[in-house]
Amino acid sequence: MAQICAGKSLARGIMKRIFSSLAIALVVPFGAPAQDVVTLAPARDARLESLETSDAGRGWEAVGKLELGRRGFCTGALIAPDLVLTAGHCLFDRDTGARIDPASIEFRAGWRNGRAIAYRGIKRAVAHPDYVYGGEKLNERVAFDIALLQLDQPIRQPSVTPFAIGEQPLAGDAVSVVSYAQDRSEAPSLQEVCKVLAQEPKMLMLTCDVDFGSSGAPVFAFLGGMPRIVSVVSAKAEYDGHKVAIGTGLAEPLEDLRREIMEAEEAAGLGSARILRGGITSGPKFLRPDEDRPGD
Repeated sequence: MAQICAGKSLARGIMKRIFSSLAIALVVPFGAPAQDVVTLAPARDARLESLETSDAGRGWEAVGKLELGRRGFCTGALIAPDLVLTAGHCLFDRDTGARIDPASIEFRAGWRNGRAIAYRGIKRAVAHPDYVYGGEKLNERVAFDIALLQLDQPIRQPSVTPFAIGEQPLAGDAVSVVSYAQDRSEAPSLQEVCKVLAQEPKMLMLTCDVDFGSSGAPVFAFLGGMPRIVSVVSAKAEYDGHKVAIGTGLAEPLEDLRREIMEAEEAAGLGSARILRGGITSGPKFLRPDEDRPGD
């Protein structure tokens, strides 16, 4: 469990300096000034739990594996029957920096042990217009690192319920993550409890356990007993000698992407009603996003 050793107003100032240090640490080794130190207490985060059985995975079937052709994989989650939320950098070829052809991407809902509940191709893939693949600035790399994928056919199995979107959590709040990764690519894993170390409107620093392939994984907060997506995993990093995850804020960037998808639908003469159904509510040393996917 992570604790920020400061009062509320002081904590805000510390978080600002931490994220300022994040930006510097993208290009130089990180060394946090003493006044910016976040104390990481002995870990009390939950361990990763494999969701490899149908019982263990019940309720998480809308999280799936995104196969990126022959270029590796990411994690994604349904937020409508035909919309998958993931990280923006998952849509770019890590070698050339070019956009990946959406036709080569497949979403496998609830993928585990060689089978998925549903397989879908991608009709349309939209990364946030302000996201800069391989950018050197923190805002370019993380603040807009989200994407929406429109499926070629909606997934309407009763067991696959799209997730709603919740408000961004604050420093000290508990969150959960469901993700695939390079050493656990055949079934998702749940970390039921990890913590928000620091928070700004466009990004979060988390104690969550992520690895290559976890890009785009949904970060959840439980509201009224129901999980709501409050961020997506953008990168893993190191802070003060500890592994951390960096998540992207959703509020404005997600609205931008929803609007772009709806406009594309309307331009194609298909209307937007279908997209609005499905429950959508309204320092470190970074590994570069193009390194953040397993290879062939």
